Amino acid sequence: MELDLKNLKTKDFYYDLPEKLIAQTPAEPRDSSRLLTLNRKTGEIEHRHFYDIIDYLNPGDCLVLNDSRVLPARLFGIKDETGAKVEFLLLNHREGDIWEVLTGPGRRAKIGSKFTFGNGLLRAEILDIIEDGNRLARFTCEGNFYEILDKIGQMPLPHYIKEELRDNERYQTVYSKEVGSAAAPTAGLHFTPELLRKIRDKGIELAFVTLHVGLGTFRPVTAEKITEHKMHSEHYYLSAQTADMINRTKKNGGRVIAVGTTSCRTLEAVGTKEGCIRECAGWTDIFIYPGYRFKVLDGLITNFHLPESTLIMLVSALAGYEHIMNAYRTAVQEKYRFFSFGDAMFIY
Repeated sequence: MELDLKNLKTKDFYYDLPEKLIAQTPAEPRDSSRLLTLNRKTGEIEHRHFYDIIDYLNPGDCLVLNDSRVLPARLFGIKDETGAKVEFLLLNHREGDIWEVLTGPGRRAKIGSKFTFGNGLLRAEILDIIEDGNRLARFTCEGNFYEILDKIGQMPLPHYIKEELRDNERYQTVYSKEVGSAAAPTAGLHFTPELLRKIRDKGIELAFVTLHVGLGTFRPVTAEKITEHKMHSEHYYLSAQTADMINRTKKNGGRVIAVGTTSCRTLEAVGTKEGCIRECAGWTDIFIYPGYRFKVLDGLITNFHLPESTLIMLVSALAGYEHIMNAYRTAVQEKYRFFSFGDAMFIY
């Protein structure tokens, strides 16, 4: 099918996915998941396992990983006045002890309402109702807020995962460090410390960026024409050390390979905004879809994304629409596992 780049429709990015292929639990061990490799020039596909990724990486390449750590951001509590049950989802840290939250049911969270979580370990008061019906809440507690979250919070798994997560660390990458995401940068879930060590030993640099994943990453595209879709905004940070690694790699003819669409969006946001790669921080709402010209990226390790999502549009921009839609059809036929806990794809 010929794609009209000036008139891209959301429905162009639909594919049929049987529900049984949506992964409910992570692979054990992490790097035993399957890997579909896609040559973006030829469209050639190979079927491997994730631990084989090292065969596709060359000395002098640079892997860019997102070291953001997921908050156990789902809280269950009660409304002080009535004892009614509520659920809070932490979205963004605004300042001090104030957070933007999603509440359910929303009608219970009026301005001035107070809530208690974890038998009094944590309390919250609604300060304001903002866009999208989200709330601003002030939290109070005795002790460290994040330590209390670790005790009483639950991982905010995507709605399509119905199985209970037995170990919260399985929804974190092994290199996660900077707390702040509402969802995991899932392409990184496949790496083990041993595999990262082997990659380093082969002469491949590991560089880290931080992009805190917002829940907007799961927001469906409702616009008929994708150019009318409003992209969510996420906060990123790229260090001087990472900038040096990337610039050195480029100068020496190596490839810059992003691990995940979040690392990709960080690199391309910086490359577009700054005109070069240098230390910087900010917010990005970059929307990458076919027709976009990549400034930094040479390759991408990623999972399989939802039909009609901004992420399948991003990978189509990198590998070409035809190649991606064919790869997804092939992955369905070969019964790959899809989405957050699913298998991986390497586009090179």
